[in-house]
Amino acid sequence: MHDETAPGMTVPFETLNPAVLSYIKELEARYTQQLREIKNEYIILKEKYDLLIYKRFVRSAERLLADGKQPLLFNAEEIKTVTVPENTGGGFEEVKSHARRKAGRKAIDPKIPREEKIIDLEESEKTCACGSNLTRIGEETNEKLHIEPPRIYAVKTIRPKYACRHCEGTADEEKKTVRVAPAEPSVIPKSIVSPSLLSTVIVQKYEDHLPFYRQEKQFARIMVTISRQDMSNWQRLAYNKIEPLFGLMEETLKSGPVIQMDETTALVMGEEGRDDTQKSYVWVALGGPPGKKTAVYKYRRTRCGEHAKKLLEGYGGYLQTDGYAGYDSALKGNGKIIHAGCFAHARRNFFEAAQVNTNTGTAKKGVEFIKTLYVIESKLRKKYGGEEDLKKFCRVRRLCVSRPLKDFKEWLVNTKDCVPPSTLLGKAVCYSLSQWDKLVRYIESPYLTPDNNACENAVRPFVLGRKSWMFNKSPEGAESSCGMYSLIQTAKLNGLNPFDYLKTLFEKAPYASSREDWEKLLPWNIFKI
Repeated sequence: MHDETAPGMTVPFETLNPAVLSYIKELEARYTQQLREIKNEYIILKEKYDLLIYKRFVRSAERLLADGKQPLLFNAEEIKTVTVPENTGGGFEEVKSHARRKAGRKAIDPKIPREEKIIDLEESEKTCACGSNLTRIGEETNEKLHIEPPRIYAVKTIRPKYACRHCEGTADEEKKTVRVAPAEPSVIPKSIVSPSLLSTVIVQKYEDHLPFYRQEKQFARIMVTISRQDMSNWQRLAYNKIEPLFGLMEETLKSGPVIQMDETTALVMGEEGRDDTQKSYVWVALGGPPGKKTAVYKYRRTRCGEHAKKLLEGYGGYLQTDGYAGYDSALKGNGKIIHAGCFAHARRNFFEAAQVNTNTGTAKKGVEFIKTLYVIESKLRKKYGGEEDLKKFCRVRRLCVSRPLKDFKEWLVNTKDCVPPSTLLGKAVCYSLSQWDKLVRYIESPYLTPDNNACENAVRPFVLGRKSWMFNKSPEGAESSCGMYSLIQTAKLNGLNPFDYLKTLFEKAPYASSREDWEKLLPWNIFKI
């Protein structure tokens, strides 16, 4: 028997043994799948590389510049002018856009004290050639800011002593032989620090991000010796003195309709059972009723959701956060708190995908959807800005965003089937869909905004400070640092100058002994007559 197939000839595929044919098809499917996986892995790695290059060398502002290639999702007129339905007649009312700021140098704040300096003509130049005296018809003015170096001085307090030279105090044994006026109470007794100095040290560290060792050098330049250890001790002692105030701030935080939360890393040394290089966390909560905005910072060793659960004990209302799963576990079984999401985080995912994705038009489309929601929010907030308009604002906003939200949801569902879930665009789509019920919850309350940005802005001062002082030397130092951040940021939220608030607080705190006394020292009460 011989092979009928001549050299160079191929065997028809269909004539192969079924078992061989099945094996070849299996190999083909396996290699096709492997090739697909390799291509996806290449796309993912390239996206990560491109994103790192973008973050390293490109401006960090999350702004998509118009390049003429990507058309807007909505036409220009639709974004420029948002129409809101009225309650009667079924008509429409145009929400006017904001006026453009006038160009030119900004005037110096009129609240700044002024000194006048007059540069006048010589008397000989005030006579005209005709012999008549010149008449003042106006003036030309300009203003320049002046500053003097910091002035530091000591106040010597003298308390005269009195005694009776005749009976040497034997006539009145109930009173002391030597009498002297009581010393003024101080937030840090038996120290050289005054409320103004303590306020300066704390504001420079937690508002201006100036570590104690740099302040030590600053004081040395004006011939004052204050060690960084002294400043650290002052901070800890001041925190212990005003500790009752922080409990009242937490109560105020929970008395409002919305709490926003976020967290960031911190490096704390000296933690029991942990290495100094292990990361700890600072949790930030922003809330409170209108007129009493409160920021609370809490140091915790981990990012466990139990910390959020404990901070929210006794609270009932909306909690707005990003998509971190720890908040879900913290709210599990809690029917009093309604969880809302953050469109800024959803947008950030689409924005990053638009910078590195080959199909940038699709990612930009997601950004444009979210942009439309923000345009509507901004215009309606300007129109219905008063407390009396909140219910109307909420009703009108719900009507205006219903169509964009519906279109966005449909686009997400359709896009999900077209992109690999492990790519940046796929992750952006999956994140938005998984968080959708929380994302759209902001339309339920006029006190909710589309994002958690206010809380992120409260986190930013801590992050900026962390770049300068890098770590806390002890858990006690981390706790007192969080307390100082809470005071400063709460003062700013209520329109106060942090230095003025802390100085007044440290002046009055030694006299506080009851809950009513401490309530008077809260930022919204301290300057009330």
